[in-house]
Amino acid sequence: MAVTNRDMANAVRALSMDAVEAAKSGHVGLPLGMADAATVLFRKFLKFDPKDPNWADRDRFVLSAGHGSMLIYSLLHLTGYASVSRDDIRNFRQLGANTPGHPENFVTLGVETTTGPLGQGIATAVGMAIAERHLNARFGNDLVDHRTWVIAGDGCLMEGVSQEAITLAGHMKLNKLIVLFDDNAVTIDGSTDLSDSTDQCARFEASGWISRRVDGHDEKDVEAALKWATKQKKPVFLAVKTIIGFGAPKLAGTGKAHGGPYGAEEIDGIRKSLDWPHAPFEVPEAIEKAWAKAGERSQAEHAAWKKRLTASPHKGEFNAAIAGRLPKNLGKAVIKHKKAVAEGGASKATRVWSGEALEVITGLVPEMVGGSADLSGSNNTKTSHTAPMTPKSWDGRYIHYGVREHAMAAAMNGMALHGGIIPYSGTFLVFADYSRAAIRLGALMGTQVVHVMTHDSIGLGEDGPTHQPVEHVASLRAMPNMIVFRPADGVETAECWELALHRNEGPSTMALTRQNVAPARKTHTDENLSAKGGYVLSPAGKGKERGVLIATGSEVEIALKAQALLAEEGIAVRVVSMPSMELFGLQDAAYRAQTLGKDLPKVAIEAGVRFGWDRWIGAEGGFVGMDSFGASAPYQKLYQHFGITAEAAVAAIKERL
Repeated sequence: MAVTNRDMANAVRALSMDAVEAAKSGHVGLPLGMADAATVLFRKFLKFDPKDPNWADRDRFVLSAGHGSMLIYSLLHLTGYASVSRDDIRNFRQLGANTPGHPENFVTLGVETTTGPLGQGIATAVGMAIAERHLNARFGNDLVDHRTWVIAGDGCLMEGVSQEAITLAGHMKLNKLIVLFDDNAVTIDGSTDLSDSTDQCARFEASGWISRRVDGHDEKDVEAALKWATKQKKPVFLAVKTIIGFGAPKLAGTGKAHGGPYGAEEIDGIRKSLDWPHAPFEVPEAIEKAWAKAGERSQAEHAAWKKRLTASPHKGEFNAAIAGRLPKNLGKAVIKHKKAVAEGGASKATRVWSGEALEVITGLVPEMVGGSADLSGSNNTKTSHTAPMTPKSWDGRYIHYGVREHAMAAAMNGMALHGGIIPYSGTFLVFADYSRAAIRLGALMGTQVVHVMTHDSIGLGEDGPTHQPVEHVASLRAMPNMIVFRPADGVETAECWELALHRNEGPSTMALTRQNVAPARKTHTDENLSAKGGYVLSPAGKGKERGVLIATGSEVEIALKAQALLAEEGIAVRVVSMPSMELFGLQDAAYRAQTLGKDLPKVAIEAGVRFGWDRWIGAEGGFVGMDSFGASAPYQKLYQHFGITAEAAVAAIKERL
């Protein structure tokens, strides 16, 4: 008896419901409903090789509705991925298993991106599709020609980030992006009618997509739709009509089908409904073999691709891009640039110094793809080497994201996960709040992304407190696996960019000034002093050392002025520049103590809130900064008004002598 698509889909359903039931938690409604459509996708359309999950030209599959994680775990296991064993499925949601509650790409090989926060998957997939088009333009069809497939649910499409993402994708005509919408008309609270009445097909078409409605439980209809989707010149949205909790006698089609264990009685009913008389976690041999065959369907295509890569004149360049290798002459170029900056002695905003560093770096690193959320002139993220990326010129290296901070951050995650691109982009630091969910996921996943965040303090000035970030640097510093750089001048800015480019285990944030800053580093050194996060910028002068001033960014200038004022009174203090608290915290205790000075009173100066500083200055240390929101005025007056001055720093030191 031939194995049918429904037989194979039922294996996915069975493993999913057995895993959730064993864990006594999870979400089986989506796997039960989408199993038929997902089986057609994996059997006949998805290009992948379980023996080489990192094949560069594989299709990317994103389960945006990450709560339905057992769908992807079942598919990975049945198609032959070594990363998901039957024991992993038996131990779904248990510590140590490769089957966490929501898909995590850093845990389970074959999972392309971490999902769960709804909307993140579809927005990340847009970045993957952008990466594919860009690398295709660079290396040609022989090396890069694949699709990005997404399964998304109602929740993904309600989240605001989805609107940002789909309008960007439609505008950029990402025809290799195909979304399968699990159109089950049910949310946790009940019918979607409770909260939404959007015609999703009309919405996507208005955003530049092409759509089609599909019966998700009809194999032939799904296959015809997927075949049609691969031939379109726009991104494709398929409204796949399904029954959530398919096969469940009492729960199918209801809000209760969304999540939680169904219970033994309902699971027995599903087995009878599906004609699946097998024990939990048991799959008949014939169905196992059919799935194994599906997992082998792209092996010949993979082998042909390997031959093309071997013969390609772009082989070395392609491999270097995918591996993220930086050019050998990058370090020398940064040193040369630093020397010129130090000797030039100019006062400029660090956002401007960042642009000048990028001019050097983007000319040497073709993998760098920049952008801005409609603030290119303010963020200084566009260089002479980064022409705009458009549907007519995919080889461009600059994306005009429009006012879409959240989707921008998520798309950068997707580009980094895809490989072959080191993405960076700019917005104002205060708008890190708009993109925080994507920034956090990037930190969780360890994506190499650089977030350029300018206008980093009350130094923004006249635009006022709505645009003046006072808590944002502290907030980003609190995020695990995030490195925040707040450089003091042009030299430190170049050093921080070099460090961000060498950091391939997580994202970096560049907090940069709007206002000009005086040069802090006037003597050139080849060594990257910012690499240790903090260092003695200006040693104490003559006499016994009495204290330490620690500052970041634009306030290093204030610290140096305060040092000079104290010296006039015969009080010797050192100035420590701390461009990265996180990197400083990674240094050994001896270096930290040597830099900060043992038993010396300490005062920190930063135009933000104190939160996080007590680790370095102690609870009794002085802090010259903000304890409120800002105000609208020229920045010089704001610094005086809020008492962030050299005189205030002097007074804070004297209080502690």
